[in-house]
Parts: sequence; structure tokens; C-alpha cells
Amino acid sequence: MDIFEKCWNYEEPERVKKLGFYPYFRVINSEQDTEVIVDGKRTLMLGSNSYLGLTNHPKVKEAAINAIKKYGTGCAGSRFLNGTLDIHIELEEKLADMVHKEAALAFSTGFQSNLGTISTLVQRDDIVITDKLDHASIIDGCQLSYGKMQRFNHNDMNDLERVLSKTKDKAKLIIVDGIFSMEGDIAHLPEITELAKKYSARVMVDDAHSIGVLGDKGSGTASHFGIDDEIDIIMGTFSKSLASIGGFIAAKKEVIEYIKHNSRPLIFSASIPPASAAAVIAAIDIMQQEPERIENLWHNTKKMKNGFDKMGYNTGNSETPIIPLHVGEMMTAFKMWKYLAEEDVFINPVVPPAVPPNDTLIRASFMATHTDAQLDLALEKFEKVGKIVGVI
Repeated sequence: MDIFEKCWNYEEPERVKKLGFYPYFRVINSEQDTEVIVDGKRTLMLGSNSYLGLTNHPKVKEAAINAIKKYGTGCAGSRFLNGTLDIHIELEEKLADMVHKEAALAFSTGFQSNLGTISTLVQRDDIVITDKLDHASIIDGCQLSYGKMQRFNHNDMNDLERVLSKTKDKAKLIIVDGIFSMEGDIAHLPEITELAKKYSARVMVDDAHSIGVLGDKGSGTASHFGIDDEIDIIMGTFSKSLASIGGFIAAKKEVIEYIKHNSRPLIFSASIPPASAAAVIAAIDIMQQEPERIENLWHNTKKMKNGFDKMGYNTGNSETPIIPLHVGEMMTAFKMWKYLAEEDVFINPVVPPAVPPNDTLIRASFMATHTDAQLDLALEKFEKVGKIVGVI
């Protein structure tokens, strides 16, 4: 038996490529902006998570360049040993202040932030409780821990209480996405925190898609609901609104100190490059100094949500800049992707196993820097293609 046998027999991607419906690993030859260059053509980008449009902001780029000039391109080690720079400390202080927590800790990726935090805190005989639509990094963190994972139906508070009621005197952590990355809806945090109090559980929120979108000056879901003090751990990423790569967690100082000295994904990974740290610092400053960016983002979100709904698209429970179009079976999603690509519109199809076989999605996401003219054009294209494939 050859361990590579599964590789030799893996033919699905090639089959889809031959049919002309392969939508993944598309090569972009320009900076991430409202328009990008794909196959030599200018394409309207409606599939980016750069919600505030900061990835090509002159101040962000300048900060990254200056950091390279001062510190070089990398740290050549982990934060635990030789990889902690003063710019990392500055970044963590700024992150903690942004989300109204005592301390923060930066990881090399957002995925590692969840993996390293959950696997460190949840130990044998502990219970970790997740929403069924939580991000894969949360699920993997739970599976890497020695605790027992329990799941509740998406945003179903009755089901959450059912799960909590069976945990008795066990130590437990509830983990939810602030904004769910495919559905675009928001976790019911006020109700979750009330149940957490009732059953003596701690609460962790993955704000990967909420930073820069929700809350006071983009500070996240807890701020959006005015319950900052009720959330024990906030996790976030740098690869969306904050225009870089990496992630962080924020909590009480004692919690951060424990994770800092016990998290294997932190201790055994190289620290984020100086340029990445500097870019995030600059992005936070811009986000807080230019609140009109978030206002523009919500203007664009409402415009597109209203436009899709008027056409007859099923946008589910979306209430954020992530707007999924429920289009039915998988080939319908692939056809929509292909026809929209031919119309020079970049979107992301979401197919099984990420979603049920007959409930595939076209995931559109919007940026503060999209213009009304670009969005009007997008609506025309979506109406044209939607009618061709028969979903509206």
C-alpha cells in the first residue's frame, strides 16, 4: 500500500478544469483593489476581504517599506526566543487598546491564533462549545485540544442552552464567529453571554471578519453590542480590514501570559515579519482616524443587499458586507462563476463540503472603496447572469 495512492486517484480538480468550470487559484497580476488584473483583463473585484480597502493605501505601504529598511525582511526565529521586536510590542499594545482588553498577543496567522489559543486553554475534561458554522480554524483548534467538543445549531440559543445544560460542573468555553464568513450574519452575543453567565462558561469571539466592520471605530462585535466586558477572549486577523498577514488574541493579562508561555503554535513558529506588523499599525491608525471608511462600507453593503433582494436573489440572513447568493446545486454556482468571470466580475463560489450539496453559494463581499458606478455595473452583471442561469 502506497501512502500516495490517494494522490494518484485524486482526479476531481482535473475533471472540473476540463469542463472549464475550475474557479480556484486564479492568478491576479496587480494589487488587491476594487479592480484587479486577471488574465490581462481589468476585473471588478467582488471577492476580497479587504473591507476597508487598505491593502494598497500609501501610508500602509510606506510603513511596511520603512520597517524593512529598519528591521530587514524577517525575524529568523520565534517570539519565544529571538523573534520579538519592539514593533511587535507596539502592535500588541495598539491591538489591546483597539478591542478594549488588557493585553494582546500576535500570531503568525489568523489560523494559528485560533489553533494556538484553543488547544492551549481547553484541556482534558474541559468542554469547548462551538456554533456549527464556526470557521475551520476553530474546529481544528478544538480537535487539537484534549477537551470534548460540543456543537450547537447555528445561532440557535435554545440549542446552545440544551448543550450547556448537559455540561454540569465542567470548565467550558463557548466559541463563535462574530460575523460568520460565508453567511454574513452576526452572532447573537448578548444572548450568548447571558447563557454563559447562567452556566458559568467563558466566551471567545472570532472577530476575523468583524474588525473594521462592526463596533466603535471598527473594534468588533462586542463593541457593536456594547458588551466588551462580557467577552473573555477576542481573536482577530490582519489579512482582512488590517491589510497584512497574521492574527491576534486579546484578553486579561493573566490569560495572555499563560498562552504566551504554553501555546505550541506560537512558541514553535517564526514571528510575523516587521513589515507586516508595521502595516497593521498603520492600518489601525487609518481605520480610527477615518471613520468615513466604515460609513462608506455600510453604504455599499446596504446598496448591494437592497439591489440583490429587489432582483429576487436569496441572500439568506446576511446583514454585513458578506452577501451570499443561495443558488442551489453545485453546477449552478460554477456556471454563475464562469459567466460572471466572462463579464469581468471576480466572485467566489462556495460548494460542498463547505455547504450542503443543494445549497451552494456565490459569496460576494464589498469594500469601502467600491464606487457607486462600480456597484451599479456589478448589479447589471448579476441581473444578466442570474437570468441566464435561472436563479432570478
